[in-house]
Amino acid sequence: MTELHGPAEPSSAPHPPDLSRHVGRRPAIAAALLGAVSLAACGTQDPPAAGPTSATNDAPSPTPPPEPTTPAASQTPSADPSSQSDALEGWSLEEKVGQLIMVGVDASAPAPASTSAVTEHHVGSIFVAGRSQASSQAIGQTIASITGQAGERGRPMLVATDQEGGEVQVLSGSGFSQIPSALEQSKQSRDQLLASAQQWGQELAEAGVTMNLAPVADLVDIASPKDNGPIGAWGREYGHDAATASSQAIAFAEGMQAAGVIPTYKHFPGLGRVTDNTDTSANVIDRSTSRTGDAAVGVFAEAIAAGAQVIMMSSAVYALIDDSTPAVFSSTIVTDMLRTEMGFTGVVITDDVSAATQVQDWDPGERAILAVRAGCDLVLASAEPSLAAPMAKALVEAAKKDTALAARIDESARRILALKATQPS
Repeated sequence: MTELHGPAEPSSAPHPPDLSRHVGRRPAIAAALLGAVSLAACGTQDPPAAGPTSATNDAPSPTPPPEPTTPAASQTPSADPSSQSDALEGWSLEEKVGQLIMVGVDASAPAPASTSAVTEHHVGSIFVAGRSQASSQAIGQTIASITGQAGERGRPMLVATDQEGGEVQVLSGSGFSQIPSALEQSKQSRDQLLASAQQWGQELAEAGVTMNLAPVADLVDIASPKDNGPIGAWGREYGHDAATASSQAIAFAEGMQAAGVIPTYKHFPGLGRVTDNTDTSANVIDRSTSRTGDAAVGVFAEAIAAGAQVIMMSSAVYALIDDSTPAVFSSTIVTDMLRTEMGFTGVVITDDVSAATQVQDWDPGERAILAVRAGCDLVLASAEPSLAAPMAKALVEAAKKDTALAARIDESARRILALKATQPS
């Protein structure tokens, strides 16, 4: 799941998610899903008294939150190619494809594969990975060393990391707060959490990070949350009823946005009801989440209504929606459900598809092609940066023979450029 997507792995414990991973018109289905969120607030269980080991909340008392702003359509990159008609003028196919890849960069010592992905394959986004105790200043220097090598077409770069808190926090050195888990964060009032998240976002921004692959919007509403390997086992959820999960995840996202950092809601359509972790297990299947009227999906509908800019796809298979392939490769889930039915016009990013066990049956190039065909915009190769190059090459070669794929690449490149344009200059 991006880095357990990858917290540091406790000995003898299952591998946590290493996450080292605007609003358009919402049709009637979105309204139905929003209703599901409200109804789900009734009769759900309280959070467990104790969860997996998490960071202590030693952050300073939050300052009064900023005046919240009402999300507007202009906050979300437009999916309409006509609105970005000249954005790709003069670009080569290789340069366009580079915009669709996000490569992992070790926070301590960037691997040559990460650098070459940027300099040779025009990769336009990086993911700061690992578990680093380096200072904010040192992280900033590492980021600058990579982003400075991007060609003019690659700038500005999206610079992402996993700074959820608890077991999933990449940057923990001087200049970065020790962030509590989402479950602990959720004990704060909504305004307090927004203010805390703004502070954490400002720390990221000062180091040069422009995008956070958080918050987790997964609804863990099963009887025993700790049985949910990727999320509940690590306290990564914001609550066990849809209303709480939605409100607190959105508060975290708004705090990040107020600091100038792009938040990412994950993992659509919900990873809170499976047992195994797609990072470390194959054949992970959700057998209960449905396409309409489902509270878990409703949390994402609320995020879209609040102005979500980026949503990350799950790599699990959803038996009641599309049992033929992981969600990240499913046009039924990405295009038909998320985009058409729920009206999301922002950027869709994959979970890590470089090293995750769930997707190893496909070669790296196939993973990138399948994800883009399905409707994903950004392909995340965080855990194994050496796979960014074959992914880019495969997309280029396939697009030369397939005009529909070439058009999809253009659509995604424009959407990503529109997202980059929202970054503070």
